[in-house]
Amino acid sequence: MAVNWLARLGAIALEQFRGWGHAAFFLAELLASLPAALRRLWLVVAQVHAIGNRSLVIIMASGLAVGFVLALQMYYALVTYGAAESLGLIVNLALVRELGPVVTGLLFAGRAGTSLTAEIGLMKAGEQLAAMELMAIDTKERVLAPRLIGGILSMPILAILFSAIGILGAYVVAVLLIGVDAGNFWSIMQTQVDVWRDVGNGLVKATVFGAICTYVALYQGHETEATPEGVAYATTRTVVISSLWILGMDFILTALMFSTP
Repeated sequence: MAVNWLARLGAIALEQFRGWGHAAFFLAELLASLPAALRRLWLVVAQVHAIGNRSLVIIMASGLAVGFVLALQMYYALVTYGAAESLGLIVNLALVRELGPVVTGLLFAGRAGTSLTAEIGLMKAGEQLAAMELMAIDTKERVLAPRLIGGILSMPILAILFSAIGILGAYVVAVLLIGVDAGNFWSIMQTQVDVWRDVGNGLVKATVFGAICTYVALYQGHETEATPEGVAYATTRTVVISSLWILGMDFILTALMFSTP
């Protein structure tokens, strides 16, 4: 029984390593296709519109709601200790450092990631990818790489919009509804928020999350079974895997970026 258990464990481990190796080779081939995709800028622009522009509504609505709630909760916590004047700083740092990139990444995985997986999976199920390969068209250069670039470019822009709308939402609640001094709300941001350390690191996070979400979506769509059930399963895996990677990478990047003063 112990031998059988070890054999099953070894088979599972080998299968897992095989999957990781296949994903690594797929990533290497995709990265090698990026220069050729950049020569077709119209494809990249089309994907930025499809991935980024069509995600604006949910990103901006979520940013506004997060700004409302964050300002309200932070005010009630800070006013107890007489530190309500720090509300603008805390809201800004929370959004540009953490909530902006992370929440945008999770929303990006749910909206754009599933869309990419379903699109590529349906192209595979409809044998469109196979037909392109028969015509000597490199599907990674023509189909996958422009979408990867589009996702990487779209994610930081969406994170900036999320944070900006969130700060405006916090201003509405803090200044217009609660009565926090408007000059203090904005001035403390200008003096205490560093463009490179805070905003820059947030954009780096957003770029990394965008690359992760887009790659996972493309890989799951490309490797899915060419059946309706396979496409549905791949879209679910895209959201789960992307979300776990975002949360894990957020901890690692935060530790690297903000561990030293």
